Amino acid sequence: MTPPPLADRLRDPRGPLFFPVTAYGPDGSVDLDVHRTHVRRGVAAGAAAVFAACGTGEFHALLPEEFQAVVAATVEAAGGRVPVVAGAGYGTALAVRYARLAEEAGADGLLAMPPYLVRAGQEGLLRHYREIAAATALPVIVYQRDNAVLTPRTAVALARTDGVIGLKDGLGDLDLMQRVVSAVRTEAPGDFLYFNGLPTAEQTQLAYRALGITLYSSAVFCFAPEIALAFHRALETGDQDIVRRLLDGFYRPFVELRAEGSGYAVSLVKAGVRLRGLDVGEVRPPLHEPAEDHVEQLARIVERGYALLEGGA
Repeated sequence: MTPPPLADRLRDPRGPLFFPVTAYGPDGSVDLDVHRTHVRRGVAAGAAAVFAACGTGEFHALLPEEFQAVVAATVEAAGGRVPVVAGAGYGTALAVRYARLAEEAGADGLLAMPPYLVRAGQEGLLRHYREIAAATALPVIVYQRDNAVLTPRTAVALARTDGVIGLKDGLGDLDLMQRVVSAVRTEAPGDFLYFNGLPTAEQTQLAYRALGITLYSSAVFCFAPEIALAFHRALETGDQDIVRRLLDGFYRPFVELRAEGSGYAVSLVKAGVRLRGLDVGEVRPPLHEPAEDHVEQLARIVERGYALLEGGA
């Protein structure tokens, strides 16, 4: 039986959207066996989808052949139980190449990362994403952040583009997102998807839900899936007690620790995975490992988070 389209599979997720780290061995090479274990554990824990080789997965640090191998290993580990979305980025030509590599590897969709270095105008951004969407049969989610910020008019044009199914926001400008949602709703009505893609998106998800944006990425799911899943369920059921307890006792301290170092949105997550017993290796340069005392703080924050799930103070 052919699975339903990606948009239908993502629209009402039963759990968090899982953005796994990419595992490296002691010599720094990609460790596909450990990566498969990481993905299998996440799917078994209740992930609704796996976004492979994206920001948390150090897309920027992977060679094309490594990227394809990681995506293929993710598809194998997911085993069709949940969809796999792969990153694609850099300039248009390279982004198209990565898109085709992801399609060959069996991915179900693409997350179009911001283009490399340049700060393009709206016309150039629109052409960039349209060329990615036209390059394969895979549906595309556009990732807005940094140097790729869309006006409502451009968002409407993307919503009308064949193959583009959604927008992931990593900027955090709620005024802009409200105008984007409103413009698409009135000028290109349909089932366009929106995602909260800010680092540790749980911290801001209450605000995004007020805009009608219920989908979000979860890096915490990499190393504390039970906490991420409990938070997701509490949001869906309206259990404000659990939401507030986890925000105050776990997510806010984690976000404050994450702010202590550049690149900690990735390296601190990877440290968390190692703390939970799976050696996924260190991050690749130019990212760097967290300070030892920060890893110790992370261990205490995670311990506190699990205690909160058990009703601890």
